[in-house]
Amino acid sequence: MKPIKETTDQQISKFKYGYCGICCEKCFAFKNGKIKHHSKKLKGYLGNFDIYAKRFTSLLNEPKFEKYTDFKLMLDFFSDVNCEGCRITECQLYENCQVKDCIKNKNIDFCFQCTEFPCKRTGFDEHLEQRWIKINKKLKEIGLEKFHSETKNISRY
Repeated sequence: MKPIKETTDQQISKFKYGYCGICCEKCFAFKNGKIKHHSKKLKGYLGNFDIYAKRFTSLLNEPKFEKYTDFKLMLDFFSDVNCEGCRITECQLYENCQVKDCIKNKNIDFCFQCTEFPCKRTGFDEHLEQRWIKINKKLKEIGLEKFHSETKNISRY
């Protein structure tokens, strides 16, 4: 099967999508994604809020502020991840993913182009496997450009 032709719809390219068909750009681990961007912005807006969170716990009688440290840990994590997607580097989210090597050996762009799709050689858990199948079936049905157009404003999670 021939690789998918690059499209120009809003600079959409297969590089925004992993070999598995999942949109890397929407992943919390993606270096140039919105989650990282907004997390960094929120960190900036919050500044030294740690001090206020402690005060607001008693001042406002609001125990939720006791959890600010946990929230900040997640925000720090979202702000610091730097995955570039599996087409450029190794995926930093799914260490057990076997899709990249399989796809490269077959000289195709996405799993749905493989004659063996769907298979059990992904390394995904049950939930991710179901999403992978659904996404690839849709990609096969309508193509990358239309799929991107239909899903670009939908949250990944």
